[in-house]
Amino acid sequence: MALIGTLTSGVSALKTFTKDLEVIGNNIANVNTTAFKSSAVSIGEDFINTLQASAPGSSTQSNVAASQIGTGVKLNSVDVNYSQGALATTGSSTDLGISGNGFFLVKNATDSSVYATRVGSFRWDDNGYLVNSQGLQVQGLTVATPTTSGAPTYSTSLGSIKRTSAGGTPPTPLDGSGNPLSVQSLSVDKAGEVVEFYSDGTSAIVGKVLLEDFKQPSSLMDTGNGLYTSIAYAGPTQGLVGSTTLGGTSTTGTAGTNGLGTIESGTLEQSNVDLTEQFANMITAQRSFQAAARLVTVSDSVLQEIVDLKRS
Repeated sequence: MALIGTLTSGVSALKTFTKDLEVIGNNIANVNTTAFKSSAVSIGEDFINTLQASAPGSSTQSNVAASQIGTGVKLNSVDVNYSQGALATTGSSTDLGISGNGFFLVKNATDSSVYATRVGSFRWDDNGYLVNSQGLQVQGLTVATPTTSGAPTYSTSLGSIKRTSAGGTPPTPLDGSGNPLSVQSLSVDKAGEVVEFYSDGTSAIVGKVLLEDFKQPSSLMDTGNGLYTSIAYAGPTQGLVGSTTLGGTSTTGTAGTNGLGTIESGTLEQSNVDLTEQFANMITAQRSFQAAARLVTVSDSVLQEIVDLKRS
């Protein structure tokens, strides 16, 4: 029975350290992936076999000590490190990095599903929407009618950020003769406000990119491409999804407020994988795997000796 327990411990260790190496390998493979968040395994002791339970002693004897033998290890969890990666300059005005806490929200226009992401490699699509590489629309506050003077009037609910177009929605502001102004460039400031600059030297805010943060980001589910679901389970601090009170002078979800980081235009967040740490962890996991494999072979040798005793 003891030898079977030894084999069980060795096998459980082999399985656990294999998963550990898988996680480390995935981290190393994504060392250059935009806004990738590294993971680490948490290993815990498996079932304990109790040979003797502790018990109170008598007036002449001390307490009876417990006698227990462990039966191996198990994988408790795989924990994601959501710390910020370094921001790298790209020079593209639609590349947005977050300096500090927060996630962008992007929406699938087909099924209305919303995802959180730190990957800010955005672009303007053919319909004028600010989208990510998968075509999901960046969410924030929209402006129905941009004005080149005075503060903009934002929408009261979350919407897809869109640039202006002549005769479209939102419409491009008009010059003194009633003709649509020509858009020369667009930029996104640290607060997430999308600003259009026109041919006559004026400018107008056409929207505001909002950020969401979470009390328990470990509840987010990674679906690949840097997109996270299960937003409601993670405890959103800004409550942007489904809200109808975001307009006016409210700073809900505004970058740089309420504990949120600022938006840095022309940058992208890099992976937060520390290669030095990953290689050190890989060596530890590899040696642990080798030791577990040795435990299995030693147990096999002892079992073989028992079989040989039977034959003799």
